[in-house]
Amino acid sequence: MPPSLPSPSSVTRAAITLPILARAASTTSAGTAVTPNKPPPSKDHHVHTYSPEAFPLGYTVSSTHAGIKKKAGALDLGILVSTSDTPCSAAACMTRNVFKAAPVTVTSELLRNSNGRAKGFIINSGCANAVTGKKGLEDAWSMSNTTTSQLPPSGAQSDKEGTLVMSTGVIGQHLPISSILDKIPELIRTLDDSPKSWLDLSKAFMTTDTFPKLRAKTFKIGDRLIRMAGIDKGAGMIAPNMGPPQPPHATLLGVIATDAAIKPEDLQNALNYAVDRSFNNITVDGDMSTNDTILCLANGAAGSAEHGGRETEEKMKELTEKANPEEFGIFKEQLREFAEELAQLVVRDGEGATKFVTIRVKGAPTYEIANAVAKSVANSSLFKTAMYGEDANWGRILCAVGYTPLSPNPISPTSVSVSFLPPAASSNTTPLRLLTNGEPEPNIDEARASEILKEEDLEIEIDLGDGNEEAKVWTCDFSHEYVTINGSAEEEEGWMYD
Repeated sequence: MPPSLPSPSSVTRAAITLPILARAASTTSAGTAVTPNKPPPSKDHHVHTYSPEAFPLGYTVSSTHAGIKKKAGALDLGILVSTSDTPCSAAACMTRNVFKAAPVTVTSELLRNSNGRAKGFIINSGCANAVTGKKGLEDAWSMSNTTTSQLPPSGAQSDKEGTLVMSTGVIGQHLPISSILDKIPELIRTLDDSPKSWLDLSKAFMTTDTFPKLRAKTFKIGDRLIRMAGIDKGAGMIAPNMGPPQPPHATLLGVIATDAAIKPEDLQNALNYAVDRSFNNITVDGDMSTNDTILCLANGAAGSAEHGGRETEEKMKELTEKANPEEFGIFKEQLREFAEELAQLVVRDGEGATKFVTIRVKGAPTYEIANAVAKSVANSSLFKTAMYGEDANWGRILCAVGYTPLSPNPISPTSVSVSFLPPAASSNTTPLRLLTNGEPEPNIDEARASEILKEEDLEIEIDLGDGNEEAKVWTCDFSHEYVTINGSAEEEEGWMYD
C-alpha cells in the first residue's frame, strides 16, 4: 500500500471522531441501536409489458415446466431460436471463476467451433449444472445437440452452428436430463414471437428473483429500424467479472437479441465494451458466480425504417467497426445503454434489498481507478448495512475509499470530497455535501441527510480531485432478509444457489 494512503485500520479509527449523523434506528434500554426489520419494497413496477412490434424480427421463443423446479407448473426450461435465413452472429461474456459450470464450457466451445455463429440458446433454471464433473458436461452437450438436431434447417446456416446453453440454480447437483430432453420437442413445437412468450421465457430464467426481467427498445441505424430485446436474471451471488469466452482451463444470466446485422468479432467487441460498463459494474454481495453468462445474438433481420422496420428483400449488410465506424458506434452505445438498464434490474432485485445505490466516482486520473474505488465502496459490508439502517455514517465510505488497492497511484486524502445526491424525482435535488477536500462540512443538515437516506434510490458521489475520469457502480443494501435467504436451507435442497 502506498505510504500516502491511509491504512484501513487508521481510516476506521479516524472515522470514530468524525461527525455521526442521526440514525434511523430505535435504541434498547442498554443504548444499543437496533434497526427495524423492514421488508423489501414491492418490485411489481419493474415488470414491463410490450406490444408485438417492440421485439426484434426473426426470433421465436418458448418455455415450459420440465420438473427441475419442485413447484408444479413453474417455468424452468426455455429456448430462443433465430428464424432468419441470415447466419446469426453470436457473442458471449462469461465468468472468470476458475470453477466454470458445464454450460459455460460448452457454450465457449460452440462459439469457437462456429466462429461466432449460433442458432439460438436453451436455458434451464433450478439446477446450475455446476461442479458436476464429466456427467455435467455430457448433460450440457445433450441439451445443446438435442435442440439443434430437432430445429429445421435455416437458410445459409451451416452445420457448425449449434444451440448455446445456460443453466442456473442449485450448485453441485446433476440435471434431471431425461426430463429436460423429453420436453425439447414440446418447446420447439410451441415456438412463437408473442409478447406473452417473451415474458414467459424471462420467467424461465428465474431462481430467487422476485420479478421477471424483460426489456425491449428500438432505434435507427441509417435507414434501418433496429430492435433489441433483453432478458436477465439474478438476485444473489452477484459480483460479475466477465470476459470473452476462454479456452477450457445465484448467478447472473442474460441475453440480448437484436435484428441488427453485425459481424461476429465486432459483436464480441461491442459486447465486451457494454458488459465492462454495465454487468461488470454491479454487485449485490461480492460473490462471483460459476455460471455468469451474457449472450448477444444478431440475426440481421431488421427492415427499413420507412417500412416500419418490417423485413424486406434487401437484407441489412453486416456492420464492422472498421468499415462502418459511425453506424457501429451507434450500435455499440445503444448496446451499452441497454445492458446498463438490464444490469440495474438485477441490483434492484438483490436478495432482501430495500435500497438501490449508485456509487459515482469522479475526478479520477483514469477510468480504472474510478471504477476500483467505486467497487471498493459498493462491496463494503459496513457501507451496505449502513444504507439499510439509513445511517449517514459517511466515515464508512471514506474507509472503503482509503483501502482501495491503487498502487502506484495513491489517493490524496486532502483532495477527496463526498456528497449524497437525492433522486431526480425528489422535491429537493440539491446535493448534500458531507466532505470537501478532506475536511468535514461544519454544519451538515442532519434532517436532510435522514430524508435522503429514506429514499429507495440513493446516489453517493465521491470526487477524488485528481483528474477528469469517472465511473459508476450499482449496488444495494444488506438487510435482515438477505441473511435469512442465504442462511437457511434452499427450497431445492442443494448446497447453494447460483
